[in-house]
Parts: sequence; structure tokens; C-alpha cells
Amino acid sequence: MDLIARVAKHFEDSAQTKMEAVELMAAPIAAAIETMTNCLLGGCKILACGNGGSAGDAQHFAAELIGRFEAERQELAALALTTDSSIITAVANDYSFDQIFSRQVRGLGHAGDVLLAISTSGNSNNVIEAIKAAHEQEMHVIALTGKGGGHIGEILRDDDIHLCVPAERTARIQETHLLVIHCLCDGIDALLLGVE
Repeated sequence: MDLIARVAKHFEDSAQTKMEAVELMAAPIAAAIETMTNCLLGGCKILACGNGGSAGDAQHFAAELIGRFEAERQELAALALTTDSSIITAVANDYSFDQIFSRQVRGLGHAGDVLLAISTSGNSNNVIEAIKAAHEQEMHVIALTGKGGGHIGEILRDDDIHLCVPAERTARIQETHLLVIHCLCDGIDALLLGVE
């Protein structure tokens, strides 16, 4: 086995996926940046959720906003719904795992807030329930998916934003999700700080 060639193939596939994604995703990413920035300027907040690697992405996004991305600026209101083990285990135990995010959205979310819902497959039941709860709360939804969007793509409303990576392989989708998250953070900073 030629491990060097195998590694090189991963780099090539990842770059190709991103290049194919930019044509389809640049405009909706720009729309998501504007939605998130308007939310923050209006005194509202962004809630983020996902499972596994997507949970890590939700936390990464919130950390970049509360801390900083590449420029010094004030703290921005963002919260990952994936981090409180007591809430997650209590809700999973007392209700169901499908409710771990939706109950937090109902408890913490308000009209004008944004839910960043991350699911590689678009079929994560607890993320789907979170989107439904966000709709009930009159929140904006930005869904970050792949594999055609799955069930999430079917339940999004016309005023939601769907950032669907045009790929089937989980690793390539997740790599592109991270790039999208960095685009969101950079764009928010550019709009808030007036960067050209």
C-alpha cells in the first residue's frame, strides 16, 4: 500500500469537493452571513447544534463568535447546544434523545434568533426536532448539510437558508462544513467591522 499516494488522494478529493461546492454555495453562504449579522446587530443570538463531528463544529462556531476569529472585536452572542451534559442526559433520559436540542431551543430561543442546524446527512432526528422548535419560536434557520439535504432539506421554509455541500462522502462534507463555518465567521466580522 502506498500511504503517501493515499494521503495525497484525500487532499485532492477535499480540494475538488470545495471547488465544486463554491459555485453552488457562495450565494447562500453570503445570505447566511447577512442573516446572522442582522441577528447579532438586533441584539439577538445564534444557537448551534449537531451530533458527533457536527457537535464539534457547533462548538467551534460558538467559540469563534464569543472569542474571536481573526480580528479583535466585542464578544458576539452564540451558544452551542451540545455542551451541557446535565441538560443533554436529563432530556435524553426523561424524554428522548430526539429532544435534546429542541427543548433547549424552546427554552433559550426567541423570535429573531438564529439556529445553525448542522447534520452531515440531513437526517439527524434531534436536529430536525430543533428546526421544528426554531420555527415555532419564529427563529431564522440556517441548515448546514450534505448528501442532498435529507429530511432537513424537505422541512426548511422559504425564508430558511440551506447550505448543502454537494457531496456524499461524510469526511468531505465535514471538511467543507468547517470551511463554511470559517466563511461565516469571516463574513460576520467583515460586516461588523466594515472590512472591505
